Amino acid sequence: MRVTHRPLVLLAFLVVGASFGLETPAAQWLNQPTRGVPRKADGKVDMTATAPRMADGKPDLSGIWTTAEPNRGPQASPRAAEERADDQNIAASRQMRNIGIDLPGGLPYQPWQLPIVKERTHNEAIDDPHIRCLPDNFLRAYGLPHLLKFVHSPQLLVVLNEMNAGYRQVFTDGRPLPKDPTPSWQGYSSARWSGDTLVIDTIGLRDDTWIDWNGSALTEAAKVREEIRRPDFGHLEITVTVDDPKGYTKPWTVTLRQRIVVDAELIDEVCLENEKFETFVDNLKR
Repeated sequence: MRVTHRPLVLLAFLVVGASFGLETPAAQWLNQPTRGVPRKADGKVDMTATAPRMADGKPDLSGIWTTAEPNRGPQASPRAAEERADDQNIAASRQMRNIGIDLPGGLPYQPWQLPIVKERTHNEAIDDPHIRCLPDNFLRAYGLPHLLKFVHSPQLLVVLNEMNAGYRQVFTDGRPLPKDPTPSWQGYSSARWSGDTLVIDTIGLRDDTWIDWNGSALTEAAKVREEIRRPDFGHLEITVTVDDPKGYTKPWTVTLRQRIVVDAELIDEVCLENEKFETFVDNLKR
């Protein structure tokens, strides 16, 4: 039986800078090769092969994805991408702790947010919604050690998160965003194509939506734009621009890179199933 190296999430949040490479049982649907995968003569996935396209000619973003920039310590290069395509060593990203790690001077926090982030960093994110088994926002999900599955059609992009069976819907018909949305974990997303780039605009997020382990947060005023490219078979490049005047002094932009995972499937990771960590955290705070 093949054994995958999948992370134990709660331990990951207790060990700063770790690569989270613990073994757990293999995923469901064993020995099911992914169809349509370009391979080299040695059988390895050709990560730089031409990206697939949908019937309408646009890039097909479908696939199972994880970060292409796993955490390899403070000296990790922004371009040190993983070139493998299997489900071994699924890890948190370089940006998991600090999504603004590559921004000169860091994230441009509004003054009110500075002491909050400082306290959350100091106490090792003891109030982190993730470790309390609440849903992860899509920006944060790109960097967490859980697989994401994109199911793409000309009308809709669905993102399935194996953590707590989470999901996100991106309507790709360019529909107008709601005028007064009820805040939600993933917000409301509408997309359009600009050449071969899928441009997604999202609004309607909840106040204090955590986007990294340091506790950087978005507010209900946030507007998030993702520009997603699939330059080849094995990679996604996601350029994210956040415009949140309540939370930050100016808009900021980061790039989050993903790599494909083949011959694997999502596994059930239900945080509240016999979960004891929240009780542990509460006891620590007494």
